[in-house]
Amino acid sequence: MMRSLYSGVAGLKTHQTKMDVIGNNIANVNTTAFKSSSITFADLMSQTTQSASGANATTGVGGVNARQIGLGVKSGAINVNITGQGSAQSTGNPFDIMITGDNFFVVSDGLSNYFTRDGSFYVDGVGNLCMTSTGYNVMGWGVDTATMDIKKDNVQPLRIMSPDNLTYPPEATTLGTVSGILDKNDTDVNSEDGKSLNLSIYDSLGYEYTARFILKSTDVDGEFSVELDKLLDAKGNEIDISGADELFGSDTSVADQEEVVFNSNSFSWNGTQLMNGDGTTTIVDLSTVNFTPADETEEAALQEALDKIATAYGFGGSTDEFLNLYINNGATPPVKQRVSDLIEAIKNGTVPSLADLDGDGTPGVDDGSGNPNFSFTADGRFLNGSVLKFDTDTGLFDSIAGSTKGDTKIALSKLIANTTDNTSNFADINLNWSGVSMFNNNGTSTVTATYGDKDGIGTGRKLGDMIGVSIQRDGRIYASYDNGMTKLLGQIATANFPNASGLEKHGDNLYQSTMNSGSFDGIGVDVTASGGYMSTGVLEMSNVDLSAEFTEMITTQRGFQANSRIITVSDTLLEELTNLKR
Repeated sequence: MMRSLYSGVAGLKTHQTKMDVIGNNIANVNTTAFKSSSITFADLMSQTTQSASGANATTGVGGVNARQIGLGVKSGAINVNITGQGSAQSTGNPFDIMITGDNFFVVSDGLSNYFTRDGSFYVDGVGNLCMTSTGYNVMGWGVDTATMDIKKDNVQPLRIMSPDNLTYPPEATTLGTVSGILDKNDTDVNSEDGKSLNLSIYDSLGYEYTARFILKSTDVDGEFSVELDKLLDAKGNEIDISGADELFGSDTSVADQEEVVFNSNSFSWNGTQLMNGDGTTTIVDLSTVNFTPADETEEAALQEALDKIATAYGFGGSTDEFLNLYINNGATPPVKQRVSDLIEAIKNGTVPSLADLDGDGTPGVDDGSGNPNFSFTADGRFLNGSVLKFDTDTGLFDSIAGSTKGDTKIALSKLIANTTDNTSNFADINLNWSGVSMFNNNGTSTVTATYGDKDGIGTGRKLGDMIGVSIQRDGRIYASYDNGMTKLLGQIATANFPNASGLEKHGDNLYQSTMNSGSFDGIGVDVTASGGYMSTGVLEMSNVDLSAEFTEMITTQRGFQANSRIITVSDTLLEELTNLKR
């Protein structure tokens, strides 16, 4: 038989193999992250009919080359263009990820690790990040609970939607900042009620509250009093803060003269008894009131009596403010006497009534009608708060409660929320006032209070529900929550091989490592370590070049045709040989 016949057959088989490679490339032209292959040919072997001979120096005869007849062709190698980057296809799915660079995603079926460039992922029913096509877990690194940073250990499945990650825990507010302008000509600041200043805070359970402060001017230029007036919950209900002394600042006195007018039309005093206007009905009998109550009943009776007395002096609804007024008793040096102490002194018989504020035994000043005038002028007031001072030359902040740094403490931890173990859901709040200034603003104050410091630290927060997940260029996965917080959930690990072309295809867009590709160490690398990065919302397309494939198809077709002609001609020659005998 003729050698050319078998050479033609080998050519047909080899070109058919090349056509198979081309067909597979074209079939996968739309396969995500598919890497095209190419084939190279190598001659099969040669039959040597005469070996080469060297030159003969004696006879002068030259050397002769070997005579070899080739016996066909074979597939030399099939190479995968595995490092060729495919184009990006936008999907809008945040879990579709494309790697730019030479790295591979690491996925696992629970037994073995595989490698892929297909970044079409989704979150399964238990919160794991998985391959869409196979359900294999995407592998990465978890978060160290001590440092809250990525711990690069052996890769593990990324469970990004675990119950712990679906919510962000609440936190109590610990810092606050006050800023703006406090205009001394503001009518609110100069009014009896003062100017309200609200600060929103959170407790450790994530409940929101409003701490309401009252700012008032004093008789001293550049000085204002600041008191914590109320603590309100989210529904506007007032939280009882009466049992916690010195929640804000300390017991301080300020010079602030105020006319206190007794309503003599509706009330009158008769020793320890507060009577109605004509003196026929007893409204409060101080002799029956216990100023050191032993139980809740006596405490309520005391509060009721004090409320009625405050109403008689025009301070209805502002009992504490009335009780904290003081006058100087005229001694040298003068002694500040609190109205609350004077009321108790009336009960004890030390002074006949609130008219005898100087203690001289005179029940009051006759107003010309024969009735004593129980009105008086307060010299100042005590406050459970702080004194805010400004530099009168510059209008800038000077100090608060003596602190030039501007910090005051709201000791909310003294409010007991859990009576079983006497613990509080509140944290103490350091409130900074250094950002407040006393400038002319046409009688309008713009002072405001916000939780947290200027860097947003110590704000506190409510319980946060997960509202989104984002994946960074380095593969770090962050969750965002509706309380404004973000949380690091993990990082997608990648694998890098010295010879990526040596990887073995496993099907389903997966590869396995081989002895010639290099091994995977079980830990992986950060995708950015070798200059690569990840993009979300896009997938890597196939890197098949159709124009190149069709060109190769043409040359393969012509090569196949030529080899078939070799077989046809060889057959014709054999036919002529058999025709020699007729």
